[in-house]
Amino acid sequence: MGHATTLSQFLILSTSRFSRIGSRTRFLSKPTPLSGSFSPIQVTGQGFRCCCSAAATEDTSPSVKKRVVSGVQPTGSIHLGNYLGAIKNWVALQAFCVICLQDTYETLFFIVDLHAITLPYDTQQLGKATRDTAALYLACGIDVSKASVFVQSHVRSHQELMWLLCASTPIGWLQKMIQFKEKSRKEGGENASAALLIYPDLMAADILLYQSDFVPVGEDQKQHLELAREIAQRMNNLYGGRKWKKLGGRGGSLFKIPEPLIPQAGARVMSLTDGLSKMSKSAPSDQSRINLLDSKDLIANKIKRCKTDSFAGLEFDNAERPECDNLLSVYQIVSGKTKEEVKEECKHLSWGTFKPLLADALIEHLSPIQARYQEITAEPEYLDKVLAEGADRATELGDVTMRNVYQAMGFYPRRR
Repeated sequence: MGHATTLSQFLILSTSRFSRIGSRTRFLSKPTPLSGSFSPIQVTGQGFRCCCSAAATEDTSPSVKKRVVSGVQPTGSIHLGNYLGAIKNWVALQAFCVICLQDTYETLFFIVDLHAITLPYDTQQLGKATRDTAALYLACGIDVSKASVFVQSHVRSHQELMWLLCASTPIGWLQKMIQFKEKSRKEGGENASAALLIYPDLMAADILLYQSDFVPVGEDQKQHLELAREIAQRMNNLYGGRKWKKLGGRGGSLFKIPEPLIPQAGARVMSLTDGLSKMSKSAPSDQSRINLLDSKDLIANKIKRCKTDSFAGLEFDNAERPECDNLLSVYQIVSGKTKEEVKEECKHLSWGTFKPLLADALIEHLSPIQARYQEITAEPEYLDKVLAEGADRATELGDVTMRNVYQAMGFYPRRR
């Protein structure tokens, strides 16, 4: 989220090590001590196992759903990396379990417009970009009968909780963040905004406000989730337990410690012009990315011109061929094939043969999304209603957390 572009809260049961459904395997891990590292959860396949048969950490009732929250910035166009690395995986979480006859996860997906203002931005475009991003969420398959979709700034508890977390976050923790160092340097050091320094607290608030169980993150976001976990633990230690109980609260932890989830394929889609750099909205060249709303001709042209190499045949997992590995991974996901199937299909292909194959697969995969996007944007009242209802649900959940935090931190309660 924020400058990491995507935040998310995702899946697993902290009491399980792994689960398997046919050929689909999830590797699960218990929460690890906050010692500077954690073990990401690897997810393969398009399915996720229901948690109905496993023990929950705080409530063993089968009806209790694990909570998933995620978001994308409205700056720039949503591209293939955002979609394959995050949004497509959100859709897979909206599964209905035939075992317990209920939806497995409670999901909240939002547009992180508050993060978008930490760097210079176009005020004339922010509102439109926010609306377009929300429309793309729905076009990509987010089911509003199962998920709450809303705009971050429409739920005030995000800002409230961020300030309370800031009061307990050592400034040294924020100053060591890699993205702060990189982006503040680009902004000229002392000319960088204060928001650029404290936005990880806002990201932590986005996660912790909803008592999130899981956070699907890209490789470059692991440090941000690590910080969110450290902040949650610090708040629990400072204000939870017996201290909170003495103030009339229930005691125990104020916040859940969220777990990371990193999809095995597509978690980090790389640039079309540099296989060692992540596909990014902020890259100066539009040639470096496939935007979800790119035309068929533009997609074909970008794939035709994308960087490749001079090796014979195509292969995965060769460190000397980052572009090859990236393009094969993209093809694997958009074609719906397994890695082994793609490996066998493409091992003897030339780039001249493979590139049209990839372009056609991308066009076929994105065409329904583009058509649905046009339908949604043609009905602004519908989209506004979806966002309002999503914000209402998020506010309801966030208010519970905020009441507890204010109480545990010793604030004088509002009586009416």
